[in-house]
Amino acid sequence: MNRRSLLIGFGAAALGGRQALAAQRGPLVLAAASLQESMNAAADAWARLGHARPVLSFAASSALARQIAAGAAADLFVSADEPWMDDVERRGMIVAGSRANLVGNRLVVVQPASAPAAAAKLPLGRLLANGRVALADPASVPAGRYAQASLTRLGVWQSVAPRVVRGENVRAALALVERGAAEWGVVYATDARASRLVRAVRLLPANSHPPIRYPLARLRAATSSDAEGFRRFLLSGAGKAIFARFGFMAP
Repeated sequence: MNRRSLLIGFGAAALGGRQALAAQRGPLVLAAASLQESMNAAADAWARLGHARPVLSFAASSALARQIAAGAAADLFVSADEPWMDDVERRGMIVAGSRANLVGNRLVVVQPASAPAAAAKLPLGRLLANGRVALADPASVPAGRYAQASLTRLGVWQSVAPRVVRGENVRAALALVERGAAEWGVVYATDARASRLVRAVRLLPANSHPPIRYPLARLRAATSSDAEGFRRFLLSGAGKAIFARFGFMAP
């Protein structure tokens, strides 16, 4: 066997090895930070059906979209808002026809569970009149953008803005409230439900901000043979029932 044949043989073997590895591993899912508990539960359920467990990576949707734009090798993307999925789609990086809205959510005002409970009927402006207010960064993170839109619509943003403490994602904002670094926070209802260290004190009106929808899509860079199967599972009745257990709504 000559050297050229050897190189071709090694190359084919390496390609076959990569394809076999992709087939064996679970899909890599880039998911919004607010999906941590629910997506882990969905991945566990998928694994119990005999599949390789998906590999999950959580961050702000903005950070994940930028990773995808930079060429991150992932299989599925779940954004906490439609604009960041729109950005990825405009770049031609999702599989046509694979995009669908997975779940919906609401916004709540939270405070540390150790603080005296706020009066239930106190007007929002008075409720947030004093103390720091933790938000995911409104400049780029969906939860922060929804929160700013709501507080603006409700007429309190100008008074709150100088006291806003920004987190890199919604879970970072939640953590600021949990450890007492902020007296108030505006996070998703599902985040408040996931933490024993905060208390939800006010559900913000759904019509005070754009609808909170989490779109899901398969990426063109996908290599896992299970990517489409897991996407379909998440959108199935069984998958959506898992998200409902964690407080998510229909989109």
